[in-house]
Amino acid sequence: MVDISRFSYLFEPYEQLVKEADIAFQEIKGKYPECVSCEIHCADCCYAVFGIFFIEALFLKNDFERLDQDKKEEALVRAKVADKELTRIQKRLKEFKGDPYMINYILAKERIRCPLLSEDNECILYPYRPITCRVYGVPVLIRGNVRVCHKSGFEKGKTYTTYNMDRTYKELYSISRELLSISGEKDMGRASLMISVAKAISTPIEQIVKGVPLLGGDDKDS
Repeated sequence: MVDISRFSYLFEPYEQLVKEADIAFQEIKGKYPECVSCEIHCADCCYAVFGIFFIEALFLKNDFERLDQDKKEEALVRAKVADKELTRIQKRLKEFKGDPYMINYILAKERIRCPLLSEDNECILYPYRPITCRVYGVPVLIRGNVRVCHKSGFEKGKTYTTYNMDRTYKELYSISRELLSISGEKDMGRASLMISVAKAISTPIEQIVKGVPLLGGDDKDS
């Protein structure tokens, strides 16, 4: 059994990133209120395909374990379904290895229900959701390209204030690297790996903190 208190100090810098993301979202929404279409029970972002760093996975898993048993069991059933879909997508992506344009295109088009999305279209871990979820409705800079929710009113060709996810990724990588170091992992390159929310909630904490290779996990560059 892993003593989570060994790693809890790493939650502080992570929560600071979360706070900054929330502030950035509100600032952008304040500048372009007519463009941000986020509203209660809008779950478009809950079907997006994305990965989270190990520090995010640990943070999410820690709070997931505090949920009622019924909620956890229902989410784990949904996680199995999501994981099968992710495996299918990964097999398809292998056909386009070395072609980042096609890989990004496919990932942008694929839709998989997040296991944290309840039957009432509500996130069961909303206060602890990953940073990607928090900034989905505003322009986001990822790998040098700006992306935005297709439901928003942001227009192509116009200039808007954006949230710099590339910078956040660097910070998340740094925190995840320290997490693996504390756990005794010698391959620090593993800190760049990202796993799905489905894997994060269904994987034992002792594996998450060591960055163990997981089916359904994917590389940051994919």
